[in-house]
Amino acid sequence: MVIEVRDGVAVVDGVPRVLVTADYPYYRDDPAVWADRLRAVRDELGIEVITCYLPWRHHQPEAGAAPDFTGRTHPARDVVGFLALCHELGLRVIAKPGPFVHAELSYGGLPDWVCPDADPSIEPLLDAAGAPACWDDGAAMRPLPAPFGTAFLAMTTRWLASVGKEVLPGAGAVVALQIANEGVYTSGALPLTAYDYSPSGIAFHRDRLRSWYGTPEEYNALHGTGHADWAEIEPPGPAAGPLAQADWGRAHAEYLARVYRVWARAVGSDLPVLVNLNPPTVPELDDWLARVRPELWGEISYGFTNWMGVVSADPAAQARYVIAAKRAPGPNLEENWGFAELYDPAYIDGATSFHQSLLALAAGATGFNVYTGVATSGWGPELDAAHTGVYPDCAPVDAGGTATSKAPVVRALADFFAAHGAEFLECVPRRSEAFGLYLPYAGIAALSGGTEGPGCGRALLAFHERMRARGLDYGLVELESATPEELAAYRSLTVPGGPFLHRRVQELLAGYAKAGGVVLVDGPVPELDERLEPYALLAPFATPMPAAPAPPDGDNLVLYGEADAYLRSHPDGDVHYLVVLVRTGNEGPIGLRTPYGTVEVVAAEGGGAVLRLAGGEIGDVVVKGVNAYLDCAVEASVRLDGVRTGAAGPGDLVRIGGFIG
Repeated sequence: MVIEVRDGVAVVDGVPRVLVTADYPYYRDDPAVWADRLRAVRDELGIEVITCYLPWRHHQPEAGAAPDFTGRTHPARDVVGFLALCHELGLRVIAKPGPFVHAELSYGGLPDWVCPDADPSIEPLLDAAGAPACWDDGAAMRPLPAPFGTAFLAMTTRWLASVGKEVLPGAGAVVALQIANEGVYTSGALPLTAYDYSPSGIAFHRDRLRSWYGTPEEYNALHGTGHADWAEIEPPGPAAGPLAQADWGRAHAEYLARVYRVWARAVGSDLPVLVNLNPPTVPELDDWLARVRPELWGEISYGFTNWMGVVSADPAAQARYVIAAKRAPGPNLEENWGFAELYDPAYIDGATSFHQSLLALAAGATGFNVYTGVATSGWGPELDAAHTGVYPDCAPVDAGGTATSKAPVVRALADFFAAHGAEFLECVPRRSEAFGLYLPYAGIAALSGGTEGPGCGRALLAFHERMRARGLDYGLVELESATPEELAAYRSLTVPGGPFLHRRVQELLAGYAKAGGVVLVDGPVPELDERLEPYALLAPFATPMPAAPAPPDGDNLVLYGEADAYLRSHPDGDVHYLVVLVRTGNEGPIGLRTPYGTVEVVAAEGGGAVLRLAGGEIGDVVVKGVNAYLDCAVEASVRLDGVRTGAAGPGDLVRIGGFIG
C-alpha cells in the first residue's frame, strides 16, 4: 500500500479513498498482546491503517542515552517490532513522532530533561505578560520550551532525525507521518497572546516584518511609527494600530507553518506529512483563524481533531466542528470513540461518535480516525502518572481484546466507505453559498478583543448559524488565495465588513459580482486598501446584509424532524450520497428532500445515517437506531415511495453490497 495525499485526499495505490484509521497506543500496552489487539482492529473493526504516537519521553527518558526503538531497555519501547507486526498483519501505519504528542501523557510526551526548569540553556515559551507557558500535569505546571530556542531546536532535530533513521527505514508498514499535536503544544486554539513572546519568538516576528516591509522606513510609513531599527518593534497589544495587529496574526500563521516545516524536514523522510489541528473555541475563533492558514504549509497536509463536546446536543460545538472540517480538505485524525469518563458520558454509546464521524465527512473531511480503537492497561507512572486502570474507558476493543458494542458500528462505517469512498469523494456537495475569510481582520479582532471594529470570527459564526437555521450547507473560502474559479461555484458570498480590504481581494470580489455573483458584506463596506490608501472598488458591487435572516427555501433538505442533512451528487452520473444527523431531542422520523422525492429516515436521537442513492432507488445504507446513553432504541429504517427497508426490531440498519447485516 502506497499513500499519497493530494489536495487533502488520501490516494491509496493510485485510488482516492476515504481514509478510515484507528489509533492504538502500543506504548500503553503489554507487547505480548500487541499482535492480538492489532488483529482485533483489522478483523473486528475492518480497519487497515493504524495511527500511533511515538512518545519521546517513552523512547528516550534519559538525556545522556540514545533513543531506544528496539526494546533493549524495556520491551514496550520496541516500536520497530511493533511496526513489523503491523506489516506482517497487512496493516499500514501513520506514525506520529511529535515531538509533543499530548495523548494524556506526562509533560505531553516530552522527556523531563527538555523542560526549561531542568536545563537553564533551554529557552521557555512566554506569553504576552512574560510568564512561561506551562503544561498542566495535574500535580505540577511545567514550563514548555520555545520551539525556535537554539538548545531545544537542536534537541528536537536530533529526536526527529533518529526516528527517520532508526524507525522508518525498513518499516514497510509506515505510509505517512503526523507532525506535532493540535498546533505546537495542543495550542492551535489558544489566544494570540498566549505565545510566542520568547526572545526567539520575537526575533521570528521581526524577521517576518523585515521580509514583508523591506526597511524600517517603509514599515514606519504605513504604521505611523518612527522606528530606526527592527529591534525596536515590540509585539502589538490591544491599543496598537490595526495593521500591527494584523501583522501579529499573520506572523502567527507563518510561525506555525515554520514549525511544521522545520520538524517535518528534521525527520528526513519523503513520506506524506499531515497535521492535526484542534478546532477553535468560540471565544478564540479569530485567534484560530489568524493562526491556521494551510495555504502557507506547502507539502504539509491539513487534518484536525475533535475534543470539544457533543455536537448533536451543543450548537457551539457543532459550529466549531463544522468550521474545522471546512477550513481545508483533510482527514479528521482524532475522533473520540473511547473516552466517556475523561470527556462526556454521552460517549459511552457509539451513536455519539458515529454522528460526529459522519458530520466531519459531510462537512468536508476526507477521512476519520477511531481514537482510540483499543483500550490499554499496561503503562508505568513514568509515562503517565495522572491516569490509572484502563485507557480509554470505552473503546471499540476493550482492554482484554474483546470487541464491544461499538465495534460493529465502526465496522459498518469502515465497510461502507471501503465500498463507496472513492465515489463519495467524487460527488460534489450541494453548496450554493459561501463565506469568505479575510484573515487580517482575524488578527485585529484577536488582539483588540473583537467586540468592536473589524473581525472575521463573529461574522463567520453568525453566517454558520443562519445557514444551519435555513438547513443549508456552505463553503468556506480564504480570500487572499482564492481564484475566480473557486468563487464561481457559489451564487452568493458573504464577507466580513471593515475599513480596508486588499486590492487584489476587492478586484476578485468585483469580478465575481460582475459575473453574476452576489457579494454580501457583514458590516461596513471597505473604502481603503491594505496600505490604508483610498480604494473603494468593491463598493458599487457590495450588497448590505439583510436585516432579517432568510427563511428556509426550496434548497433546504430537511422537510420535517430535527436534523442536519448534507447531500452530494456525482457530476457525471445519477448517484447521490445523503448524510442525516439527528439532533438530541428529536422524536419521530426525519423527512428529507432528495432528487428522487421525499426520503424518510428513522434513526435514534443523537445518531444518524448515510445513504447511497442511485437510479431512483436507495442503495447501501448505514442507519444508527440505538443510542443507549439517551435510552433511545428505534427500528432504524429508510423509506422512498412507500418502500421501506428497515431493521426487524429496535436496532441499527446496515446494508452494504445489497446485503443487510
